[in-house]
Amino acid sequence: MTITIFLGSLLLAMAIGIPIAFALLISGVALMWHLDLFDAQILAQNVINGADSFPLLAVPFFMLAGEIMNVGGLSRRIVKLALAVVGHVPGGLGYVAIMAAVILAAVSGSAVADAAALASLLLPMMVVAGHDKARSAGLIASAGIIAPVIPPSIGFVIFGVAGNVSISKLFLAGIVPGLLMGVALAGTWWWLVRKEQVAPPARASRQEMLHALKESVWALGLPAIILVGLRMGVFTPTEAAVVAAVYALCVAMFVYRELSLRQLADIFRVAARTSAVVMFLVAAAMVSAWLITVADMPGKLVELLQPFMGSPTLLLLAIMGLVMLVGTAMDMTPTILIMTPVLMPVVKAAGIDPVYFGVLFIMVNAIGLLTPPVGTVLNVVAGVGRITMAQVARGVLPFMAAQVAVLLLLVLVPSIVTVPLRWLAG
Repeated sequence: MTITIFLGSLLLAMAIGIPIAFALLISGVALMWHLDLFDAQILAQNVINGADSFPLLAVPFFMLAGEIMNVGGLSRRIVKLALAVVGHVPGGLGYVAIMAAVILAAVSGSAVADAAALASLLLPMMVVAGHDKARSAGLIASAGIIAPVIPPSIGFVIFGVAGNVSISKLFLAGIVPGLLMGVALAGTWWWLVRKEQVAPPARASRQEMLHALKESVWALGLPAIILVGLRMGVFTPTEAAVVAAVYALCVAMFVYRELSLRQLADIFRVAARTSAVVMFLVAAAMVSAWLITVADMPGKLVELLQPFMGSPTLLLLAIMGLVMLVGTAMDMTPTILIMTPVLMPVVKAAGIDPVYFGVLFIMVNAIGLLTPPVGTVLNVVAGVGRITMAQVARGVLPFMAAQVAVLLLLVLVPSIVTVPLRWLAG
């Protein structure tokens, strides 16, 4: 009955068009009435405590870094470098999109920002070259979702806070899976375009490649600084977000000189608005998280999943299927906030490494960004690329299948995540 009231009130509020953050508060109030615990002071206290978190400061700073990169020329130079390196091979523009997405993912941590930048810069070039527009848009959307997996990842920050898991270890554990996602996309793109008669761009000369590398070296320095700093313990993930924002700001204003003070005000405004939405979601979700614990909903879920508890692989497959289903109707952040408090006790009871689970959980949530009807990344690519949602959804299918295949591989072979993590974490 408790689960029914919680999910029923949440889904009903969402169905009538109430924003998710307010729907979470409504479901929390409904659950408090059911448990005879309603107290406005407790409600307000949990909302305030939900946003009062030092690690969550990473979210606005990573978002600010992503906005600065896109406006200040860092993203464009990364794309130019990828174009100079792999643009000349058959289907080269697709590989450019994948390579640029991997590099951008190591800087911004936002799937939406990366997909928007790639769609605006590369989709017109791919269409002019002769590639199918729907397929090209699908590739760019699929490449964009690498951002939540490769560090620094906003998704890992939110999951780490909600599940009380080391964010630094999550960052390090996401490197290999993120690279595997890029390899899977490259293989799928090669298979799809191998018979296309599309002339690739001319091979860049050695001088042009060196020039592209010289121009992008400042942009490439950011992921190196973040990863080395985290690995050596120089700064925490939250401090890394501040370093990323300040570094991007200095490079955009004083090195590339493409960012003016007038533009800076707009960037701060956009980043603040986006951060406010996320932080309010987090604050509202903490009310539900507290009530989920009080109502012992994780214990009830453990009982339901008892047939799978003896096999971690089957349990993970069941959880991944559930989260993917939820992802078709809900965006990534609320899915993480709602499901993490429920699933983490189940995962720990089954003896599954929380960091390993966190990587899988964020991957399946990232794939959910490609699934209609919500499909946030699909909507962004469709809007920026001036293409219908249906076309992008059709073009994304083979690439989404490749990402799901990588997810299944990681479920079946956990050492792909855990062994590199032990080496990177020392």
